Amino acid sequence: MAKLKPYLDTRTLRPDGKAQVKIAVNHKGSSSYIPLGIYVEPGSWDAYSGKITKGGNRAVMNATIGRRISEMETALLELTQQGRIKLFSAARLKDLLIKAVDGEDAPQLGIFVERFRKFIGGKEKPRTREIYEYTLSRLYKYCPQLDTLAFEDITKDWLQGFDKFLARTSPSRNARNIHLRNIRAVFNDAIDDEVTQFYPFRKLKIRPEATPKRSLPVEQLRTLFSYHVEPHQRQYLDMFKLIFCLMGINIIDLCNLKPSDYAGGRINYRRAKTGRLYDIKVEPEAAEIIAAYPGKGWLLDILDRYANYKDYAHRLNDNLRKIGEVRIAGQGGKKLHEPLFPQITTYWARHTWATVAASLDIPKETISAALGHDIGSRVTSIYIDFDRRKVDEANRRVLDWVFYGKR
Repeated sequence: MAKLKPYLDTRTLRPDGKAQVKIAVNHKGSSSYIPLGIYVEPGSWDAYSGKITKGGNRAVMNATIGRRISEMETALLELTQQGRIKLFSAARLKDLLIKAVDGEDAPQLGIFVERFRKFIGGKEKPRTREIYEYTLSRLYKYCPQLDTLAFEDITKDWLQGFDKFLARTSPSRNARNIHLRNIRAVFNDAIDDEVTQFYPFRKLKIRPEATPKRSLPVEQLRTLFSYHVEPHQRQYLDMFKLIFCLMGINIIDLCNLKPSDYAGGRINYRRAKTGRLYDIKVEPEAAEIIAAYPGKGWLLDILDRYANYKDYAHRLNDNLRKIGEVRIAGQGGKKLHEPLFPQITTYWARHTWATVAASLDIPKETISAALGHDIGSRVTSIYIDFDRRKVDEANRRVLDWVFYGKR
């Protein structure tokens, strides 16, 4: 049961040595304080009775304290009868009591959802907004009363409960970490703007989980590239091969390439993920695939056939996983697939390129530059970007080894 009592906050004294009288809101093992604007010397305060014992106007001030507590206790009783206080922290309960007594114009504690939505609205990239919106939707599934919670209600225990809820449908630790990191980003933003000082992530560490291997050995990659696929699978295998030849270009960037991005034997574009400009030399193996799938308004015909890159990525990955031996079962002629690589995705092309490059002793800095990563410091990144020749040579060596066995 929540309790209210007068409290002299001696943690901060005015220059004249006086401290402020507040109402302590004790709830669920923690306390929050409602300031009363009454200041007295510590020696004039009786903590046991919660009254001022010295001073000519002590009777008036004690009456003010008593009246204020009476108002808050009435509001507390109403909230208790409504069964609303079980969800709230002491800080959130304090906010509700002030609002109940002083009206809508009373100072409000930061509401978590309001800040979350504002944070989403500040994101420029649609994909980033989409990811945060999805986190918000999962939060509502976990806590339908989310609209009423303040930052102080999102405790370590609350977050651990949310993580357990996510684990029911998302066994991947790293996938669940995305949601926790999104929540943490909103907290950091709110703290920067002094909306709250509460931070449950001091004791809640978001630790990544080692991911399974997502690359193919060279011999398996060669097997995949030369595999006699079904006619409808040819385009999907070609796109996987093209991604590899373009050093693991992201599928969203591949789909969004315009004819104007391809000139002088090079592709120049701005990465959707980072916004950085990127420059790739198009080797003959890649140029041949690009020529085979010309688009109308795009470099490739992907978005001429699919509504968006996500639809295509889903179809592409689904077909890549079915590449392998096909058997016809029964009289109905149902196809049964025995896939070569049942877990493969387009991201394997990126990982495999980097793995092959490392096996050829290509420097890590060059591999990172090829993948579009920062190299150490920003200054180092500028120098490596200035000399794209190193990246061009690295890609040529990787392709020569994979396609022709030339080291």
